[in-house]
Amino acid sequence: MTQRSHGLFSGRTRNLARHNMPSRLGISKKIKHFENGDSVVIMPKGNFRNIPHPRYRGRIATVVEKRGDSYVVEIMVSKSMKRTLIVPQIHLNRR
Repeated sequence: MTQRSHGLFSGRTRNLARHNMPSRLGISKKIKHFENGDSVVIMPKGNFRNIPHPRYRGRIATVVEKRGDSYVVEIMVSKSMKRTLIVPQIHLNRR
């Protein structure tokens, strides 16, 4: 008998993909521009190839810099700990 997978999206893909179909994302949602210091919300959308980890869904982050087509954002995990993520603009919304 085989064992159940415990991967990144085990049991979560239905919740993540329910309202965010790749075919329903318009061009304005794929091309966004943010300045350094802007406050953004991380909302995974569309394809699962390059989304941030589901634990960061709905978290508020600050844009640090632009890197290619993505943005480097900083998230406060606790009062004294910051995390840095590289997130494509399709998964970021203005706060």
